[in-house]
Amino acid sequence: MDSERPDLGAMVMRLGRRLIAMEEPILERHGLTMWAYVVLTALREGPTRTQAALAQSIGADKTRLIPILDDLQKRGLIERDPDPADRRVRLLGLTTEGQRKQRAIQSEIRTAEDDLLEDAADREAFVRALRDLT
Repeated sequence: MDSERPDLGAMVMRLGRRLIAMEEPILERHGLTMWAYVVLTALREGPTRTQAALAQSIGADKTRLIPILDDLQKRGLIERDPDPADRRVRLLGLTTEGQRKQRAIQSEIRTAEDDLLEDAADREAFVRALRDLT
């Protein structure tokens, strides 16, 4: 056991701050906040049935999410369509422009991640370990 190394939580927190600092300029170039990008990425898989379901899936307060959704809709990146099964409910989904924007940002982030983890074998092992732990 390596008692001299920092705890995993401490290392993950430092890494998280470093990754956020790496992503922020990319998001700024695209005119999005981190939460807006999180929303676009969550909706990439397909429509979400309610704002509350989206908030829960990304760990956001649903009341704080509404202005983000309003802005994304105003910018033409997401749609809020009535659910044919229940007209009181809105289906949230990406527009074609929202899909394009999400892919462009993710591509730039992946390039920055590749620069951070230059060795492909180390990168694959790290990603696998993160998936296993989360």
